[in-house]
Amino acid sequence: MTFTQRILIAMGAGIVVGVFLSVYGSNFQDASDFLVDGVFYVAGSIFISLLRLMVVPLVLVSLVCGVTSLGDLRALGRIGGKTLGLYLCTTAVAITIALTIATVFSPGGGFDLAGEEYNYEASAAPPLTEVIIGMVPDNPIRAMADSQMLQIILFALLFGFAITATGDRGKRIADIFSDLNEVILTMVMFVIKVAPIGVFALISRTFAIQGIDIFRPLLGYCIVVVIGLLLHLVFTYGLLLRATGLGFIRFLSQMRAPMSFAFSTSSSSATIPVTLNTVEARFGVKKSIASFTVPLGATINMDGTAIMQGAATVFIANVYSIDLLFSDYLTVILTATLASIGTAAVPSAGLIMLAMVLSQVGLPVEGIALIIGIDRILDMLRTAVNVAGDAAVTCFIARTEGALDKDVFSRYKGRPELGSQR
Repeated sequence: MTFTQRILIAMGAGIVVGVFLSVYGSNFQDASDFLVDGVFYVAGSIFISLLRLMVVPLVLVSLVCGVTSLGDLRALGRIGGKTLGLYLCTTAVAITIALTIATVFSPGGGFDLAGEEYNYEASAAPPLTEVIIGMVPDNPIRAMADSQMLQIILFALLFGFAITATGDRGKRIADIFSDLNEVILTMVMFVIKVAPIGVFALISRTFAIQGIDIFRPLLGYCIVVVIGLLLHLVFTYGLLLRATGLGFIRFLSQMRAPMSFAFSTSSSSATIPVTLNTVEARFGVKKSIASFTVPLGATINMDGTAIMQGAATVFIANVYSIDLLFSDYLTVILTATLASIGTAAVPSAGLIMLAMVLSQVGLPVEGIALIIGIDRILDMLRTAVNVAGDAAVTCFIARTEGALDKDVFSRYKGRPELGSQR
């Protein structure tokens, strides 16, 4: 079986087992608790820890290799500007789509708060000045220890600049990083081989805890988020791929592995090695482009999160019978777009930034408690969309730089699978 098939089987089995334990687990409570809070929790946590173990060295080394392989520092500035601008544009489109759909369907209008207590204590959102200052690392070792991805990216770019500018001595360092990159990718593949076990444990525990009843009172909100994700995936990314010269259906077919992996882990960062392999081996993107745009996208491209924030803002406003003005919608678009840069690529990080969005338009932050239960499952969907966006933007940037081999995209027949080409 291919890697994608193993992941899909693990996901399907996890959903079945999780729903079964949610419905019938009370009949054998001790055994159910042992599985959910014991076996599944330990296996899932170890798997996520192994993935996070790889993220920082992979991002650092791949970005340094990407910068040094470009050679021309002016080209890097051009590529970086286009990539950042395109990621922010797609995020702004995503939040606009979400607000439009939410306004049409008006989720939360009939939500009943009677007899229920919803409390949510939001972390204080940092001011914009602190966010900008926080992007610059004062200690790269601490930045790597704390997984501060923006700081790591900036340090990797500066380090790559220095290697390129140093000349012959820098080339020797670049060769070391190139070899180190291959070693890290080999380590990643060791972890990926046990992915179906980790995916099964994560999915089983999620559905065992959440169950399916949680969808009922939030059905309208869930529908708006799902429709927003689908429209953004089909139209926004579809148009981007059309401009790139790639077929959308074939694109989705060849993105099965990273999207299913992203769905399972709810982490764009954890999916970086799978996405990198896919855009290089299946889409024909040069490594010098992919190693720059994919890690950057996993950090700042949060289109799915932006869609959630737009839908949640309208939902909470309707629940509390608060009318939003046109200026409020513009504020949400701007705030959510900028907030996407600071959203960590880890599960449910979007809820933290949602608190900042709600505060900007005067909505009660405690309203987040209404959706926090269902967020874990919706987070899986929006992470898959985020990863698809990373790949679509990467292909577009590669096309504009003449670094996209469309013959590779056309020739790919489904094998070899993950880790075969780099």
